[in-house]
Amino acid sequence: MSDESRTVNRSPVVIAVVAIIVLALGFASFVADMTGPAQRSQEVESWPGDDVMWEAYGRLEEGDPLAVGRVDAPVVMIEYADFRCGYCGKFARDIEPELIRRYVDTGVLRIEWRNFPVLGAESEDAARAGWAAGQQGRFWEFHSLAYARGAEFEGFSESRLKKLAKKAGVSDPDRFATDMHSRVADGWIGNDQGEAEKLGVVSTPTFLINGRPIVGAQSLDVFVEAIEDAHDRPWGPAGPSRGADSPSPPGH
Repeated sequence: MSDESRTVNRSPVVIAVVAIIVLALGFASFVADMTGPAQRSQEVESWPGDDVMWEAYGRLEEGDPLAVGRVDAPVVMIEYADFRCGYCGKFARDIEPELIRRYVDTGVLRIEWRNFPVLGAESEDAARAGWAAGQQGRFWEFHSLAYARGAEFEGFSESRLKKLAKKAGVSDPDRFATDMHSRVADGWIGNDQGEAEKLGVVSTPTFLINGRPIVGAQSLDVFVEAIEDAHDRPWGPAGPSRGADSPSPPGH
């Protein structure tokens, strides 16, 4: 697929978010681990209208290195995140592993990552490094290391990013460095940023669960409710349908 064909051309949908300026949210996100429990950011209950197509959310590409879960999973969660974001790290450590255990491993949920670096140059460098690790099939290992508790306070210099990649199992460091600084990496990250901006995303982390927006590092219960509601909610012709073989969440 050419770089041109990957350019976002999707219908915009407005996400209502708490009325806090982006810089304030970015700073609060960065210090999340220093300030205790995650911010109770507003969850938006509205659903997109019928004119919003499913393609605005999930790429659903087989072999996408920045995604985990079945392509035909009935629920797709898009995550817009920044590697320097403290709340993103809290979600990655405290919530995401349980969602993977309950829903990804059982075929109910697919998680697709989008780079949305909003906290400066090191955020952008970390996004490129994560993408480059993904080209060697090690994105999620890199993701776990980058979001280890306190990792964002160590910074993401190029030397540290290379160390993280090596620890994540990236086998070809020269290719990693080349990919990290490539125009293709810039294109992918710019594509993700453009998509987020069209959707109205202004802070990290922001999630779309079958189109339902959730802002901030919410509790596990909030994500469980949204996933199970999305699984049970019927979709129109543009969205995924649940066939007889569609897996059900645990307990259903």
